[in-house]
Amino acid sequence: MAKELNEQELHNLAMNIVGEDMKANGFEFLGVNSKLKRDPQFVGLKDKELHFVIVRAVRYPKDANVYDPVFMETIKKHADSHEAKTYYAGVGLGHGTDYAKPVLKDEDYTMVYNGLQQIK
Repeated sequence: MAKELNEQELHNLAMNIVGEDMKANGFEFLGVNSKLKRDPQFVGLKDKELHFVIVRAVRYPKDANVYDPVFMETIKKHADSHEAKTYYAGVGLGHGTDYAKPVLKDEDYTMVYNGLQQIK
């Protein structure tokens, strides 16, 4: 029987999805941190501007587009001190045939990802 992905594996999957999206959109990676609870996950350069990106893997029924505003404000202050823009990238992950079920190792998955959300 297939095993459920653990928190770190889900996080890594979300990081891959966001990283591929960023690469496709012309970002150059200056730093990548895939450890849980270490933020930001990506420090990138695009159009000569610095970008901090927070990645979160979200399970159903939580909304992948909703983030903790207090936490994001803390990250934004840190980014501002480096003259960087701040983004949230939430990735909703579920089983391939039923989004409401957990993601299983070596099986298809479904995702809800709406790109980078700038924190202003």
